[in-house]
Amino acid sequence: MSGTSMTTRAWFLMLPLLVMMIAVIGWPLIDTIGLSFTDAKLVGTGGNFVGIDNYAKMLANFNFQRTLITTAWFAIISVAAEMVLGVLAALLLNQDFKGRGVLRALMILPWALPTVVNATLWRLIYNPEYGALNAALTQLGLLDAYRSWLGEPGTALTALIVADCWKNFPLVALIALAALQAVPRDIVAASLVDGAGPLKRFRFVILPYLVGPLMVALVLRTIEAFKVFDIIWVMTRGGPANSTRTLSILVYQEAFSFQRAGSGASLALIVTLLVTVLAAAYAALVRKTAGSAT
Repeated sequence: MSGTSMTTRAWFLMLPLLVMMIAVIGWPLIDTIGLSFTDAKLVGTGGNFVGIDNYAKMLANFNFQRTLITTAWFAIISVAAEMVLGVLAALLLNQDFKGRGVLRALMILPWALPTVVNATLWRLIYNPEYGALNAALTQLGLLDAYRSWLGEPGTALTALIVADCWKNFPLVALIALAALQAVPRDIVAASLVDGAGPLKRFRFVILPYLVGPLMVALVLRTIEAFKVFDIIWVMTRGGPANSTRTLSILVYQEAFSFQRAGSGASLALIVTLLVTVLAAAYAALVRKTAGSAT
């Protein structure tokens, strides 16, 4: 069979999937783009054409700028903490000790829990009246009185980052643990014979095998953290005083709470563009890392 006929047959077999993707993704995207150039409301007429006014107003809006900073801060801190905790957990679980299998299974639980359940659990932990965190810190003498961790602008975002890290660091740990299985035992043994300490052994023997998989984990977690919605919405709904409002929550409020469908669509497309640029930059970084490793 010639190459041309093979290509034609491949496209023919892919046709149902392409039609489905166009119907599910392509048409809603085109409709959202058209909606973003109007002043349409969520309920009512289709709205009037306003050009790029929605984009200009949104980019110049202080709430958007503040929310963008909050989102970036949440993504940077949470992903950095998850990478560090994930690698440390993987190094621990890669050791040979009794009960390692049970500990590996328990580590998966936070990641396996639905996000809504995870968020609800942490709301109970942070509860200002009967929360476990306040009780523990008070009994240890670290607090004089119970605090509202999710009700104070100075602590709410940090509390959310802790909850997000607890939920997602097992994913990084699993990826790193799988990569550690590929490290040749003889190389590790040789480094021990040569007198390499734990830090040098990690830096020069183990880390080169972790770089590629960790870059994939970094890409996935950064994109997810940048468009986070569910855990924050369940725990704080963007409050107090909008101190935990992220871009996804701002899109929801603009389109559904304030019923400004046109500006909500423009904001959604801005967020999509930011995530796409971020993903493209990370993909280039992954390719560069993979190329240098080979």
